[in-house]
Amino acid sequence: MTPPRSEGFVRMPDAEFEAILTRAAEEGAKRALSDVGLDGDEAALDIRDLRSLVDCIRLVRRTAMQTAVRMITTGVMLALLAGIAIKLKIFGGSP
Repeated sequence: MTPPRSEGFVRMPDAEFEAILTRAAEEGAKRALSDVGLDGDEAALDIRDLRSLVDCIRLVRRTAMQTAVRMITTGVMLALLAGIAIKLKIFGGSP
């Protein structure tokens, strides 16, 4: 049975078209997961491990930024205190 054609286009029922799209999407997803090595019985565990790894990377990045801000703030505060101490001649500077 040949599908009906109209002006160069193939006509088919919506339900059949949706079924073809669904099957193609499933096969494409399976092939993509297989290409990156995420197929088989361990796939769900691998994906959980990858998500955990990404969460850890985000935590490390956030902690590194907080540490950098604290170090810069501490350095600025120490420089201000040293400037005040020098200005007030707290450490017995010359008269």
